[in-house]
Amino acid sequence: MTNTEKEIQDILTRDFQPQLLEIIDESHLHAGHMGAVEGVSTHFRVKIVSEKFEGVPKIKQHKLVYKALEEQLNGDVHALALNTIKKSKWEA
Repeated sequence: MTNTEKEIQDILTRDFQPQLLEIIDESHLHAGHMGAVEGVSTHFRVKIVSEKFEGVPKIKQHKLVYKALEEQLNGDVHALALNTIKKSKWEA
């Protein structure tokens, strides 16, 4: 696990108390693309299930995650693909 991946995990765990949190470093898939930096984790895919998303529209769920990871998104993280899921939908 990279330092950036650990930061993302720690922040999302703290802010969303997720029932499920998957973080996939996809940086290797973007080698040579804009925003990719060799040896630096820059592209991530996140799947997160949380009660915090209940009653919140999908776009606002994503905004909540982007806000929580603002420092990382202004730093090394170039791309963040999100799959946010309400706990009630995940258990259904």
